[in-house]
Amino acid sequence: MSAKYSLRIAHLYGDLMNTYGDLGNVLVLKYYGKQMGVDVSSNVVSLDNDFKASDYDMAVFGGGQDFEQTIVSKDIQTKKEEINKFIHEGKPMVAICGGYQLIGKYYIGAKGEKIQGTGALDHYTGQQENHRFIGNIEIKNSENGEVYHGFENHQGITFLSKNEKPLGEVIKGHGNNGEDGTEGAIYKNTYCTYFHGPILARNGQIAKHMLISALKQKYPGQDFSQQASLKIPATF
Repeated sequence: MSAKYSLRIAHLYGDLMNTYGDLGNVLVLKYYGKQMGVDVSSNVVSLDNDFKASDYDMAVFGGGQDFEQTIVSKDIQTKKEEINKFIHEGKPMVAICGGYQLIGKYYIGAKGEKIQGTGALDHYTGQQENHRFIGNIEIKNSENGEVYHGFENHQGITFLSKNEKPLGEVIKGHGNNGEDGTEGAIYKNTYCTYFHGPILARNGQIAKHMLISALKQKYPGQDFSQQASLKIPATF
C-alpha cells in the first residue's frame, strides 16, 4: 500500500559537496519519513541542472573541499533566485559547512579571494590564518532546550546577522567563530551548522522538525499530530 503523503528532497550538489558523507542526511530523512508513513524521495541537483523551488519540499546542502566549493560557488549563481525563494518561503533545508557558507553573503577562500554566496542569509565568513577549529562540539538551543552534538573541522569563521538566530549556544567546542559563543544559524526552517557529515543521524530532532514543517507546508490543514509524536532517539 502506498504512503498517504510524499515529500521530495533536493540534494544540492550532492556529487560535489559530499566530502563528509552528507548523503547520510538524505538517508536519515527517508528513514524517519518512512516511520511517519511518508514516502520521501530525493534528487541530486548539480552543475547545469535546473532548480525550481516549487519542485521540492526539503533540501540538503553539504560540505566540500576548496576546489569543489569554488566550482559550486560559480554555478550556484544560476540557481540563486530559486534557492533564495526556497529558503524565504520557509521550506526546510539543512546546510552544512560549505553549504552554510554558500547561502550567506560571501566567504573568503583559501587564497584570500572573496567568493559570493547566494545572499539568502546575511551571515559572512572569513578565514583564520594557519589555524582550524577541530574537535567534538556540543551546543544547546535556547528556544527549545534541545542539545545537539557534532564534530567540527573548519578554518572559516562565520558571523551572523541580526535577523539570524544561532542553532545553539556553545557548551563545548568553538562554533561559528570562537568568539561569540554561537554555533550555526536558524532562519525560518533553514538549519545551518559546521557539524560535519550526517548530523541528522546524531541529532534526529532536527530531522523531525524538518519533516513536520515540510508536511505542514505541502498539506495545509492536515493533522500531523501522529507523525509529530514519533519518538526520536535522544541525542548522545
